Amino acid sequence: MTEQHDLRVSDGDRQAAAERLRAAHDEGRLDFHEYDDRLVRAYSAVTYADLDRLFADLPVNPPARVLPATAAPRVPARRRQPDALAIGFARLPIALKILWTIWATAMAINLTVWTLVGVGNGEMTYFWPVWLLVPGVALAGVTAAVTAARTGRSLGRGPDRD
Repeated sequence: MTEQHDLRVSDGDRQAAAERLRAAHDEGRLDFHEYDDRLVRAYSAVTYADLDRLFADLPVNPPARVLPATAAPRVPARRRQPDALAIGFARLPIALKILWTIWATAMAINLTVWTLVGVGNGEMTYFWPVWLLVPGVALAGVTAAVTAARTGRSLGRGPDRD
């Protein structure tokens, strides 16, 4: 490190020696046992001569590191924005998701049956699946109340009405 072997080293000198030892270990010049042993001796060094002994068999200027060629950075693909209905459904509690799924399935089955019966008879007179809108409206009311309660907005007490 220096020609003045008998001078005392500072904490910064010890830290620099530890960094140089770490670099030698990372390059594969020291195995872990040698690195650990030399690191202990570096932190307990008193003079520059103590530090110089740690690097006697290591090159003064290690060769420059050759970095592997890296590919061009990947540009993330543009993600499709989900629609508001999908976002709203995803935020619902699991019980409401189940109820909405059951209602939508029952509505689809009833509409299919009404259409097939009407086509089979040759006339589509009375639209009886309209009665399934009653539980749908009730479910929509419950969903609105739960959503309002979860976001902290209840009737008459919003963030601007406190």
